[in-house]
Amino acid sequence: MVNKRVNVMKNLDWITVALFLLIMVCGWLSICGASSNVDVTQLLSFSTRPGKQLVWMLCSIVLATGILAVTKDYIEKYSYVIYVLLLLLLLVTIIIAEDTKGSRSWLRFGPVSLQPAEFSKFATALALAKLVDTHGFILEKWGNLIKAAGIFMLPLLLIIAQKETGSAIVYLAFFLVLFREGMSGNILLIGFCMVLFFILGIKYSEFEFANQIFSVGVWLVLSLIQIITTILIWMYSKDRRMTALSSYINIGGLLLGVSVSMLIYPFDVTILQIVLISIVIVLLLFYGIKDMIRQYFFIALFAIGSVGYLYSVDYVFEKVLEEHQQTRINVILGLEDDPYGAGYNVNQSKIAIGSGGFTGKGFMKGTQTKLKYVPEQDTDFIFCTVGEEQGFLGSAFVLLLYLGLLLRLVYLAEQQTSVFCRVYGYSVACILFFHLFINIGMVLGITPVIGIPLPFFSYGGSSLWGFTILLFIFLRMDCERTAR
Repeated sequence: MVNKRVNVMKNLDWITVALFLLIMVCGWLSICGASSNVDVTQLLSFSTRPGKQLVWMLCSIVLATGILAVTKDYIEKYSYVIYVLLLLLLLVTIIIAEDTKGSRSWLRFGPVSLQPAEFSKFATALALAKLVDTHGFILEKWGNLIKAAGIFMLPLLLIIAQKETGSAIVYLAFFLVLFREGMSGNILLIGFCMVLFFILGIKYSEFEFANQIFSVGVWLVLSLIQIITTILIWMYSKDRRMTALSSYINIGGLLLGVSVSMLIYPFDVTILQIVLISIVIVLLLFYGIKDMIRQYFFIALFAIGSVGYLYSVDYVFEKVLEEHQQTRINVILGLEDDPYGAGYNVNQSKIAIGSGGFTGKGFMKGTQTKLKYVPEQDTDFIFCTVGEEQGFLGSAFVLLLYLGLLLRLVYLAEQQTSVFCRVYGYSVACILFFHLFINIGMVLGITPVIGIPLPFFSYGGSSLWGFTILLFIFLRMDCERTAR
């Protein structure tokens, strides 16, 4: 279904296409460097990973060309259909996929293996864009927000059921899209607090003071709850007396309790904190009902939920997370030292990057990657190959390419004349940003190892094709904007 009124080649954003091709070529060169026992004459052989990746790159270009022949109206019309089909495919994958390293996420068709989770991203982005583009859709309404969140939570849950937690986490990037479209920043605050409270609750253990056992993590989180609650009251309250009262109770009470415990009579300050938070919650509910201030109910709910979440952290960590996930979190938080177990990949990756220095060892001359000291060196940890072979300069160049691509996508998204195209454009940018941040963070040891590829860069056909479809659908939409 070709739209003859649009000259695709003329209106295509060639800057984005150029960045896409450059990143893909840099990725292929890094795969060559990471492939052990492969010389220059074997790089084009389909029996080697560089050769296979080259075929998949050519297929991606063909796939991109095919997408450019489809009109925006056609894509928009069948957005929900595509979404439902991909959900069904994810469900089928759970049932029929073989167990691969504890995961049931790969479908095998003879010599070819595909991961449906990589393709569900563009389908989810289309469905979300279609929903937000509905006439009269406003994210300030809780019902609409729940619908929007449900769009990407469904595939997230199905992917978790496949035991692919890393791929599932990427779907949280859609919250950034909703924030751009008017979702309250309080939702992002809640998400940030959940991560922060979890880390503090796990990282900081108990210590003994004056024959009393204190939990530093619990104390820190409760203190943050008190401070954040006070700030929120100050932001939303028109009655300065309420602000002053909450400050005296939360901050003043906390300081007084800590002083008494340290100087006069040692006791568990966290008990006092719970009492102080409870008093503030009662006041919020009372004045919320009395003065009909809706924000007070939100603040009270935030405080109640935060305290409940804090005391559930240990249960989630011990009972919900798998043992290897617990170990990875402990290693990243510095609670365990496991250089030959969970921390092996990260340690070897750091060594490889550090050994590259400023200019690197040269193409296909990396020893850490060449000798396979780094597992998954051409997939999840491929960036360490760049660091070792091309050094700081090469790594910076690759990161600048990604930065250019992300900024270009944000710029194009803001130029869109329809909500559908804008939401989809931001979805593309946010998904790529999430992958980039987590993947580079894994390699550098600042984020947990959750096993997600570097877009257009890592070895693998599924991820490359999935990202290609994701990107070029947006570029095809943009063609119709520039044609006007």
